[in-house]
Amino acid sequence: MALRLEDKKALVAEVSAVAGDSVTAVAAEYRGLSVAEMTALRKEARNAGVYLRVVKNTLARRAVEGTDFECMQDTLKGPLLLAFAKDDPGAAARVIKDFAKEHEALKAVSLAAGGQLMPGSDLAKLADLPTLDQARAMLLGVMVAPMSQLVRTLAEPPAMLARTLSARGEQEAA
Repeated sequence: MALRLEDKKALVAEVSAVAGDSVTAVAAEYRGLSVAEMTALRKEARNAGVYLRVVKNTLARRAVEGTDFECMQDTLKGPLLLAFAKDDPGAAARVIKDFAKEHEALKAVSLAAGGQLMPGSDLAKLADLPTLDQARAMLLGVMVAPMSQLVRTLAEPPAMLARTLSARGEQEAA
């Protein structure tokens, strides 16, 4: 079904607005996926907070103009879907990677993060980025480790003295 000019303009404006607020994008080829599989992919994306849209390439090129994802314009060829991650940089890549494990028809074509274009083969690198909560936990672990080591170091001499006195007492009792 052909889109009217007003519908095309609205679609370009919508995708452009999402692209302007996003931190990463994935373009993936979906040729060979059934309607049920695409519906399942859309559901997973929605649950992960990822904007997923099948857009005609000419409209997609216009939508990413002036955004950090302008570098993807040359890779937008063939039947593609665009996945944008707004908060979590690895969310879109994780959704595509996890779905592609079960469905070989889904293949990442290109990725973009911070205005830098990456090939689809780098999908795993982007997908393996920690979530915000995981990154906070890792940072907290790094910050707490020296303090806990200091506490253990300060607590060791009194504990060693107590063990020595206890051993000496047991030795005298025997």
